[in-house]
Amino acid sequence: MTPLVLVFGSAAADLVFRLPHLPRAGETVLGEAGPMLPGGKGANQALAAARGGQGVAIAFAGAVGADPAAEVVTAPLRVAGVDLTRLRVVDRPTGLAAVCVDAQGANQIAVSTGANALARADQVGDADLGPGTVLLLQMEVPAAENAALILRARARGARVVMNLAPAAPMEVAALRALDLLVVNEPEAAWLGAGLGCHPDAAALHRALGIDVVVTLAERGAVAATRQGVVTASPFVVTPVDTVGAGDCWCGVLAAGLAAGMPLAPAMARANAAAAIACTRQGAGTAMPTAAEIAAMLA
Repeated sequence: MTPLVLVFGSAAADLVFRLPHLPRAGETVLGEAGPMLPGGKGANQALAAARGGQGVAIAFAGAVGADPAAEVVTAPLRVAGVDLTRLRVVDRPTGLAAVCVDAQGANQIAVSTGANALARADQVGDADLGPGTVLLLQMEVPAAENAALILRARARGARVVMNLAPAAPMEVAALRALDLLVVNEPEAAWLGAGLGCHPDAAALHRALGIDVVVTLAERGAVAATRQGVVTASPFVVTPVDTVGAGDCWCGVLAAGLAAGMPLAPAMARANAAAAIACTRQGAGTAMPTAAEIAAMLA
């Protein structure tokens, strides 16, 4: 049976504003906006996993509206071969994101949840959650649905990976049922404050009893696991747009794990992919191919 990466999460159309600098409170900044682009953390991660190509099947479960923005999101997923049979069309608008990007590639993002609020764990059947599946989740759909799916997946034997992004409350029992938690430094700080521990990977690992990766942007990534500490070195690039880089990292990591890669090489491959994504504009449109990742690693 072909291994499966099943992504449960958000879908959104991104409207990207190129600005000389990011707005401060009360400030209007003039710039340029391009066409709507595919986005949403769940859809981005599914697209990254599919384009990153490790010979595994990729499926996406989420919710979109019956509107033109839905086609913006789903068209590239179809082209990449992502299975969309678990995607719901609901009576709410497709999620939207307004993304502001400055001249150095830094960003601010405002998201309208829309249809993502109606994503439900029961869109994923028990047959999808066996030992051959890596389930990948984020936090742009209801936390209660994430928690329910995590606990079902744990009972059925799937490998469960959560990207706690954006940082938001999640049942501690569900977090402790994960195989792997991925957070960036601000998310780690938020979680550590809630758990009463330091925000480094080792402290979060001890507090939750699960493997934890903290991504460190241009400084690479570090994981604290039951087997010890794993580090992944960064790739030096000149960033154009960092939107979606974290999603790229998570999707490529999940594909590597589903293909049977140990965590260390899967993290190295994710670092390479995210570095490439930072050199391109947009989120979903920036996800690299397997050949591009291999060239970066070489």
